[in-house]
Amino acid sequence: MQGFTESLVLGAGGLNIGDMIIQLVFFLILLALLGKFAWGPLMNMMKEREDYVANEINTAEKSREEAQLMQREASEELKKTRQDAQKIIEDARKTAGQQERDIIESARAESERMKESARQEIEQEKEKAVQVLKDQVASMSVMIASKVIEKELSEKDQEKLIHQYIDEAGEER
Repeated sequence: MQGFTESLVLGAGGLNIGDMIIQLVFFLILLALLGKFAWGPLMNMMKEREDYVANEINTAEKSREEAQLMQREASEELKKTRQDAQKIIEDARKTAGQQERDIIESARAESERMKESARQEIEQEKEKAVQVLKDQVASMSVMIASKVIEKELSEKDQEKLIHQYIDEAGEER
């Protein structure tokens, strides 16, 4: 066996092929054990991490798209709200203008009605005053005539009597 061991030893450095084979066998066993117990779980963790990162990227992308969609919708809603507000303001202006015209027309009609009413009232009062004057003149004429008939008066007395009745008629008012 010594020949065999000597043949296994090469060179002056003392490389031993048997040790190398044993180390190679142990290395292969270690590789097999690492592959079974460490490499598989490590690859699974790496795959899970990769899936997690990809999922987070997809979620972030979806969130960004949703945010953009919501921003567009909010922008459109704001635009619509501004248009609605502008329409409400325009309608209010039109309504105010119509109310202004209605109020002015109503005031003019009321003014005309009041003028006509005042004119009619003035006319009625004038007619009443004329009637009162006619009545007074008639009663004075009757009184004067009766006084003249009762006594024959001189011209001076008649003038005095007329002035006296005119003064009495003025006081009765």
